[in-house]
Amino acid sequence: MPVPVPLRTPRAGAVVAVALTGLLLAGCAAGAQPDGGGASDAPVVRLADSTPLADPASYVGPSTAVLGAPDGDPLPAAEPQLPVTLTDVQGTEVTVTDVSRVLALDLYGTLSQITYDLGLGERLVGRDTSSSFPGSDELPLVTQGGHTLNGEAVLELAPTVLITDTTLGPWDVVLQVRDAGIPVVVVDSHRTVDGVGTLIGQVAAALGVPGAGEQLAEATAAEITAKVAEIAAVAPQEPERRLRMLFLYLRGQAGVYYMFGRDSGADSLITALSGRDVAGEIGWSGMKPLTDEGLVAAQPDLVLVMTEGLRSVGGVEGLLEQVPALAQTPAGQRHRIVDMADSQVLGFGPRTADVLDALATAVYAPGATVPTEVPR
Repeated sequence: MPVPVPLRTPRAGAVVAVALTGLLLAGCAAGAQPDGGGASDAPVVRLADSTPLADPASYVGPSTAVLGAPDGDPLPAAEPQLPVTLTDVQGTEVTVTDVSRVLALDLYGTLSQITYDLGLGERLVGRDTSSSFPGSDELPLVTQGGHTLNGEAVLELAPTVLITDTTLGPWDVVLQVRDAGIPVVVVDSHRTVDGVGTLIGQVAAALGVPGAGEQLAEATAAEITAKVAEIAAVAPQEPERRLRMLFLYLRGQAGVYYMFGRDSGADSLITALSGRDVAGEIGWSGMKPLTDEGLVAAQPDLVLVMTEGLRSVGGVEGLLEQVPALAQTPAGQRHRIVDMADSQVLGFGPRTADVLDALATAVYAPGATVPTEVPR
Protein backbone atom coordinates (compact mmCIF):
# COMPACT_ATOMS: atom_id res chain seq x y z
CA MET A 1 0.00 0.00 0.00
CA PRO A 2 1.40 3.45 -0.87
CA VAL A 3 2.26 5.66 2.07
CA PRO A 4 0.01 8.73 2.32
CA VAL A 5 1.89 11.97 1.71
CA PRO A 6 0.48 15.08 3.42
CA LEU A 7 0.62 18.28 1.41
CA ARG A 8 -0.20 21.10 3.79
CA THR A 9 -3.10 22.06 5.98
CA PRO A 10 -5.36 24.87 4.70
CA ARG A 11 -4.31 28.36 5.69
CA ALA A 12 -6.29 31.45 6.57
CA GLY A 13 -4.94 32.96 3.36
CA ALA A 14 -7.16 30.60 1.39
CA VAL A 15 -10.06 32.88 2.27
CA VAL A 16 -8.22 35.68 0.48
CA ALA A 17 -7.73 33.48 -2.57
CA VAL A 18 -11.45 32.67 -2.70
CA ALA A 19 -12.26 36.37 -2.46
CA LEU A 20 -9.92 37.13 -5.35
CA THR A 21 -11.59 34.40 -7.41
CA GLY A 22 -14.95 36.12 -6.97
CA LEU A 23 -13.48 39.46 -7.96
CA LEU A 24 -11.89 38.16 -11.13
CA LEU A 25 -14.90 36.10 -12.16
CA ALA A 26 -17.12 39.12 -11.64
CA GLY A 27 -14.77 41.27 -13.68
CA CYS A 28 -14.71 38.81 -16.56
CA ALA A 29 -18.49 38.50 -16.51
CA ALA A 30 -18.70 42.25 -16.84
CA GLY A 31 -16.64 42.25 -20.01
CA ALA A 32 -12.99 42.31 -18.93
CA GLN A 33 -10.93 40.05 -21.16
CA PRO A 34 -8.00 37.93 -19.99
CA ASP A 35 -4.57 38.90 -21.24
CA GLY A 36 -3.48 35.45 -22.28
CA GLY A 37 -0.50 35.29 -19.99
CA GLY A 38 2.26 34.96 -22.57
CA ALA A 39 5.63 36.63 -22.49
CA SER A 40 5.74 39.88 -24.39
CA ASP A 41 7.29 40.13 -27.86
CA ALA A 42 8.39 43.68 -27.02
CA PRO A 43 12.07 44.31 -26.26
CA VAL A 44 12.75 43.53 -22.62
CA VAL A 45 15.37 45.35 -20.56
CA ARG A 46 16.55 43.58 -17.43
CA LEU A 47 17.20 45.41 -14.19
CA ALA A 48 20.89 44.55 -14.44
CA ASP A 49 21.11 46.29 -17.82
CA SER A 50 19.23 49.45 -16.83
CA THR A 51 20.17 52.65 -15.05
CA PRO A 52 18.19 53.04 -11.81
CA LEU A 53 16.76 56.41 -10.85
CA ALA A 54 18.65 58.40 -8.25
CA ASP A 55 15.32 59.30 -6.63
CA PRO A 56 12.51 56.93 -7.71
CA ALA A 57 9.96 58.85 -5.62
CA SER A 58 10.33 61.92 -7.85
CA TYR A 59 9.68 60.17 -11.17
CA VAL A 60 6.62 61.34 -13.10
CA GLY A 61 4.60 59.06 -15.37
CA PRO A 62 3.28 55.50 -15.66
CA SER A 63 5.31 52.43 -16.63
CA THR A 64 4.68 48.82 -17.57
CA ALA A 65 6.42 45.72 -16.24
CA VAL A 66 7.25 43.55 -19.25
CA LEU A 67 8.01 39.86 -18.76
CA GLY A 68 10.37 38.40 -21.33
CA ALA A 69 10.86 34.82 -22.42
CA PRO A 70 12.32 32.46 -19.80
CA ASP A 71 16.08 32.02 -19.82
CA GLY A 72 16.28 28.37 -18.79
CA ASP A 73 14.88 25.06 -19.95
CA PRO A 74 12.56 22.71 -18.05
CA LEU A 75 14.07 19.90 -16.02
CA PRO A 76 14.71 16.61 -17.82
CA ALA A 77 11.60 14.48 -17.62
CA ALA A 78 11.69 12.17 -14.59
CA GLU A 79 9.78 8.89 -14.46
CA PRO A 80 6.85 9.37 -12.05
CA GLN A 81 6.85 7.02 -9.07
CA LEU A 82 3.27 5.79 -8.88
CA PRO A 83 0.88 5.11 -7.32
CA VAL A 84 1.06 7.94 -4.80
CA THR A 85 -1.47 8.59 -2.07
CA LEU A 86 -1.57 12.04 -0.52
CA THR A 87 -3.80 14.28 1.54
CA ASP A 88 -4.46 17.54 -0.25
CA VAL A 89 -4.87 20.96 1.38
CA GLN A 90 -8.59 20.39 1.86
CA GLY A 91 -7.94 17.23 3.85
CA THR A 92 -9.05 14.89 1.07
CA GLU A 93 -7.04 11.69 0.62
CA VAL A 94 -6.29 11.16 -3.06
CA THR A 95 -4.56 8.27 -4.84
CA VAL A 96 -2.96 9.06 -8.21
CA THR A 97 -2.13 6.04 -10.36
CA ASP A 98 -1.66 7.61 -13.79
CA VAL A 99 -0.21 10.97 -14.88
CA SER A 100 -0.25 10.36 -18.62
CA ARG A 101 -3.00 12.97 -19.16
CA VAL A 102 -2.64 15.90 -16.78
CA LEU A 103 -4.77 18.99 -16.26
CA ALA A 104 -3.18 21.63 -14.03
CA LEU A 105 -5.52 24.60 -13.76
CA ASP A 106 -5.58 27.82 -11.75
CA LEU A 107 -6.18 31.54 -12.11
CA TYR A 108 -2.66 32.49 -13.16
CA GLY A 109 -1.43 29.51 -15.18
CA THR A 110 1.03 28.80 -12.36
CA LEU A 111 0.20 25.11 -11.94
CA SER A 112 0.65 24.33 -15.63
CA GLN A 113 3.93 26.28 -15.62
CA ILE A 114 5.16 24.20 -12.68
CA THR A 115 4.18 20.99 -14.47
CA TYR A 116 6.05 22.12 -17.57
CA ASP A 117 9.15 23.14 -15.60
CA LEU A 118 9.14 19.75 -13.86
CA GLY A 119 9.73 18.26 -17.32
CA LEU A 120 6.19 16.90 -17.69
CA GLY A 121 4.82 19.43 -20.15
CA GLU A 122 4.11 16.76 -22.78
CA ARG A 123 1.63 15.16 -20.39
CA LEU A 124 -0.56 18.29 -20.21
CA VAL A 125 -3.70 17.79 -22.31
CA GLY A 126 -5.50 21.12 -21.74
CA ARG A 127 -4.98 24.59 -20.35
CA ASP A 128 -6.53 27.50 -18.54
CA THR A 129 -6.71 30.99 -20.02
CA SER A 130 -3.53 32.16 -18.31
CA SER A 131 -1.22 29.28 -19.27
CA SER A 132 1.86 30.56 -21.10
CA PHE A 133 4.40 27.74 -21.17
CA PRO A 134 5.85 26.96 -24.65
CA GLY A 135 3.26 25.14 -26.73
CA SER A 136 0.37 25.96 -24.42
CA ASP A 137 -1.54 27.78 -27.15
CA GLU A 138 -1.86 24.48 -29.02
CA LEU A 139 -3.78 22.83 -26.18
CA PRO A 140 -7.58 22.89 -25.79
CA LEU A 141 -8.93 25.64 -23.53
CA VAL A 142 -11.11 24.45 -20.65
CA THR A 143 -11.94 27.84 -19.12
CA GLN A 144 -14.62 30.01 -20.64
CA GLY A 145 -15.25 33.72 -20.32
CA GLY A 146 -11.82 34.16 -18.82
CA HIS A 147 -11.66 32.02 -15.70
CA THR A 148 -14.80 29.83 -15.61
CA LEU A 149 -14.28 26.06 -15.69
CA ASN A 150 -16.19 24.14 -18.35
CA GLY A 151 -17.07 20.69 -17.03
CA GLU A 152 -17.78 19.16 -20.44
CA ALA A 153 -14.52 20.47 -21.87
CA VAL A 154 -12.59 19.01 -18.94
CA LEU A 155 -14.22 15.57 -19.12
CA GLU A 156 -13.87 15.37 -22.92
CA LEU A 157 -10.09 15.46 -22.47
CA ALA A 158 -10.24 12.32 -20.27
CA PRO A 159 -7.62 13.51 -17.80
CA THR A 160 -6.04 10.94 -15.51
CA VAL A 161 -5.48 13.59 -12.82
CA LEU A 162 -6.63 17.15 -12.19
CA ILE A 163 -4.44 19.46 -10.10
CA THR A 164 -6.16 22.71 -9.17
CA ASP A 165 -6.84 25.17 -6.35
CA THR A 166 -9.79 27.33 -5.34
CA THR A 167 -9.02 30.23 -7.68
CA LEU A 168 -11.21 28.88 -10.49
CA GLY A 169 -14.92 28.23 -10.44
CA PRO A 170 -17.60 27.11 -10.25
CA TRP A 171 -16.53 24.56 -7.63
CA ASP A 172 -19.34 22.23 -8.73
CA VAL A 173 -17.27 21.49 -11.85
CA VAL A 174 -14.36 20.29 -9.74
CA LEU A 175 -16.74 18.06 -7.77
CA GLN A 176 -18.22 16.79 -11.05
CA VAL A 177 -14.75 15.75 -12.21
CA ARG A 178 -14.08 13.98 -8.91
CA ASP A 179 -17.47 12.23 -9.10
CA ALA A 180 -16.47 10.97 -12.56
CA GLY A 181 -13.68 8.99 -10.91
CA ILE A 182 -10.83 11.29 -11.86
CA PRO A 183 -8.35 11.99 -9.03
CA VAL A 184 -8.50 15.67 -8.07
CA VAL A 185 -5.65 17.15 -6.02
CA VAL A 186 -6.32 20.58 -4.52
CA VAL A 187 -3.18 22.58 -3.76
CA ASP A 188 -2.65 25.78 -1.81
CA SER A 189 -4.37 28.88 -3.20
CA HIS A 190 -2.61 31.37 -0.93
CA ARG A 191 0.27 32.76 -2.99
CA THR A 192 3.32 34.59 -1.68
CA VAL A 193 6.96 34.93 -2.65
CA ASP A 194 7.94 32.71 0.28
CA GLY A 195 5.38 30.06 -0.65
CA VAL A 196 6.63 29.30 -4.17
CA GLY A 197 8.70 26.31 -3.10
CA THR A 198 5.83 24.77 -1.16
CA LEU A 199 3.50 25.06 -4.13
CA ILE A 200 6.07 23.44 -6.43
CA GLY A 201 6.43 20.61 -3.93
CA GLN A 202 2.68 20.04 -3.80
CA VAL A 203 2.40 19.75 -7.59
CA ALA A 204 5.45 17.51 -7.80
CA ALA A 205 4.07 15.21 -5.08
CA ALA A 206 0.79 14.84 -6.97
CA LEU A 207 2.66 13.94 -10.15
CA GLY A 208 4.91 11.39 -8.45
CA VAL A 209 8.14 13.33 -9.00
CA PRO A 210 9.04 14.69 -5.54
CA GLY A 211 12.77 14.68 -6.32
CA ALA A 212 12.27 16.91 -9.34
CA GLY A 213 10.07 19.12 -7.19
CA GLU A 214 12.84 19.58 -4.64
CA GLN A 215 15.30 20.42 -7.42
CA LEU A 216 12.99 22.98 -9.03
CA ALA A 217 12.02 24.50 -5.68
CA GLU A 218 15.66 24.92 -4.64
CA ALA A 219 16.63 26.49 -7.97
CA THR A 220 13.64 28.84 -7.89
CA ALA A 221 14.35 29.86 -4.28
CA ALA A 222 17.97 30.65 -5.18
CA GLU A 223 16.84 32.80 -8.12
CA ILE A 224 14.35 34.68 -5.95
CA THR A 225 16.89 35.27 -3.18
CA ALA A 226 19.41 36.63 -5.66
CA LYS A 227 16.82 38.85 -7.32
CA VAL A 228 15.55 40.28 -4.03
CA ALA A 229 19.14 41.17 -3.11
CA GLU A 230 19.70 42.77 -6.50
CA ILE A 231 16.57 44.87 -6.11
CA ALA A 232 17.53 45.90 -2.58
CA ALA A 233 20.86 47.17 -3.91
CA VAL A 234 19.20 49.65 -6.30
CA ALA A 235 16.34 50.70 -4.00
CA PRO A 236 16.76 53.59 -1.55
CA GLN A 237 18.77 52.33 1.41
CA GLU A 238 17.17 54.50 4.07
CA PRO A 239 13.88 52.95 5.27
CA GLU A 240 12.10 56.32 5.22
CA ARG A 241 13.02 56.84 1.53
CA ARG A 242 11.69 53.51 0.33
CA LEU A 243 8.73 53.85 -1.99
CA ARG A 244 5.31 53.69 -0.39
CA MET A 245 3.55 51.11 -2.58
CA LEU A 246 -0.07 50.09 -2.88
CA PHE A 247 -1.79 47.39 -4.94
CA LEU A 248 -5.19 48.26 -6.40
CA TYR A 249 -7.50 45.76 -8.09
CA LEU A 250 -9.63 47.44 -10.77
CA ARG A 251 -12.56 46.27 -12.89
CA GLY A 252 -14.18 49.37 -14.32
CA GLN A 253 -17.00 47.58 -16.17
CA ALA A 254 -18.18 45.98 -12.95
CA GLY A 255 -17.49 49.00 -10.77
CA VAL A 256 -15.08 46.91 -8.69
CA TYR A 257 -12.25 48.76 -6.90
CA TYR A 258 -10.34 46.93 -4.18
CA MET A 259 -7.24 47.69 -2.15
CA PHE A 260 -5.03 44.74 -1.25
CA GLY A 261 -3.50 44.70 2.21
CA ARG A 262 -1.72 42.36 4.60
CA ASP A 263 -1.88 38.64 3.71
CA SER A 264 -3.23 39.33 0.23
CA GLY A 265 -0.06 38.29 -1.58
CA ALA A 266 0.48 41.84 -2.79
CA ASP A 267 2.21 42.66 0.49
CA SER A 268 4.72 39.87 -0.18
CA LEU A 269 5.37 41.30 -3.64
CA ILE A 270 5.88 44.83 -2.32
CA THR A 271 8.31 43.62 0.34
CA ALA A 272 10.35 41.74 -2.26
CA LEU A 273 10.51 44.97 -4.29
CA SER A 274 12.02 46.78 -1.28
CA GLY A 275 8.90 48.90 -1.00
CA ARG A 276 6.75 49.84 1.97
CA ASP A 277 3.38 48.10 2.12
CA VAL A 278 1.37 51.16 3.10
CA ALA A 279 -1.94 49.30 3.12
CA GLY A 280 -0.54 47.08 5.83
CA GLU A 281 0.88 50.06 7.66
CA ILE A 282 -2.59 51.59 7.99
CA GLY A 283 -4.01 48.27 9.21
CA TRP A 284 -5.56 47.07 5.96
CA SER A 285 -5.84 43.26 5.84
CA GLY A 286 -6.81 41.03 2.96
CA MET A 287 -8.85 42.52 0.13
CA LYS A 288 -11.40 45.20 0.84
CA PRO A 289 -13.40 47.65 -1.26
CA LEU A 290 -11.39 50.79 -1.85
CA THR A 291 -12.39 53.84 0.16
CA ASP A 292 -11.31 57.44 -0.27
CA GLU A 293 -10.30 57.53 3.39
CA GLY A 294 -8.11 54.44 3.09
CA LEU A 295 -6.44 55.67 -0.08
CA VAL A 296 -5.69 59.12 1.31
CA ALA A 297 -4.45 57.63 4.59
CA ALA A 298 -2.08 55.32 2.70
CA GLN A 299 -0.51 58.17 0.69
CA PRO A 300 1.23 55.86 -1.81
CA ASP A 301 4.17 57.05 -3.90
CA LEU A 302 3.40 54.30 -6.42
CA VAL A 303 0.38 52.16 -7.27
CA LEU A 304 0.63 48.65 -8.70
CA VAL A 305 -2.24 47.43 -10.91
CA MET A 306 -3.08 44.67 -13.36
CA THR A 307 -2.88 45.69 -17.02
CA GLU A 308 -6.43 44.67 -17.91
CA GLY A 309 -7.68 46.41 -14.80
CA LEU A 310 -6.00 49.64 -15.85
CA ARG A 311 -7.41 49.26 -19.33
CA SER A 312 -10.90 48.66 -17.93
CA VAL A 313 -10.94 52.13 -16.33
CA GLY A 314 -9.53 53.90 -19.37
CA GLY A 315 -5.89 54.08 -18.32
CA VAL A 316 -4.30 56.43 -15.83
CA GLU A 317 -6.50 59.41 -16.71
CA GLY A 318 -9.59 57.25 -16.44
CA LEU A 319 -8.43 55.94 -13.08
CA LEU A 320 -8.02 59.47 -11.77
CA GLU A 321 -11.55 60.27 -12.95
CA GLN A 322 -13.04 57.12 -11.43
CA VAL A 323 -11.07 57.43 -8.17
CA PRO A 324 -10.61 61.19 -7.63
CA ALA A 325 -9.12 60.62 -4.17
CA LEU A 326 -6.05 59.25 -5.91
CA ALA A 327 -5.19 62.81 -6.92
CA GLN A 328 -4.66 63.55 -3.22
CA THR A 329 -1.69 61.16 -3.10
CA PRO A 330 1.86 61.45 -4.48
CA ALA A 331 1.17 58.52 -6.82
CA GLY A 332 -1.85 60.24 -8.34
CA GLN A 333 -0.17 63.62 -8.61
CA ARG A 334 2.81 62.08 -10.44
CA HIS A 335 0.76 59.51 -12.42
CA ARG A 336 3.07 56.91 -10.87
CA ILE A 337 1.15 53.79 -11.89
CA VAL A 338 2.94 50.52 -12.71
CA ASP A 339 0.91 47.86 -14.51
CA MET A 340 1.69 44.22 -15.28
CA ALA A 341 -0.26 41.46 -17.01
CA ASP A 342 -3.07 40.05 -14.86
CA SER A 343 -1.87 36.46 -15.21
CA GLN A 344 1.69 37.29 -14.17
CA VAL A 345 1.83 39.82 -11.37
CA LEU A 346 0.45 37.62 -8.55
CA GLY A 347 1.18 34.18 -9.98
CA PHE A 348 4.09 33.31 -7.64
CA GLY A 349 5.39 30.34 -9.61
CA PRO A 350 8.75 29.26 -11.05
CA ARG A 351 9.08 32.59 -12.88
CA THR A 352 8.74 34.71 -9.75
CA ALA A 353 12.30 36.02 -10.02
CA ASP A 354 11.58 37.19 -13.59
CA VAL A 355 8.35 38.86 -12.47
CA LEU A 356 10.25 40.68 -9.72
CA ASP A 357 12.90 41.76 -12.22
CA ALA A 358 10.27 43.14 -14.61
CA LEU A 359 8.47 45.00 -11.82
CA ALA A 360 11.70 46.35 -10.33
CA THR A 361 12.76 47.67 -13.73
CA ALA A 362 9.42 49.44 -14.12
CA VAL A 363 9.70 50.84 -10.59
CA TYR A 364 13.37 51.83 -10.38
CA ALA A 365 14.33 52.27 -14.06
CA PRO A 366 11.03 53.14 -15.79
CA GLY A 367 12.74 54.74 -18.78
CA ALA A 368 13.91 51.27 -19.84
CA THR A 369 10.43 49.72 -20.01
CA VAL A 370 8.13 49.48 -23.00
CA PRO A 371 4.53 50.54 -22.17
CA THR A 372 1.59 48.37 -23.19
CA GLU A 373 -1.26 49.67 -25.31
CA VAL A 374 -3.18 51.10 -22.37
CA PRO A 375 -4.63 54.61 -22.57
CA ARG A 376 -2.54 56.90 -20.44
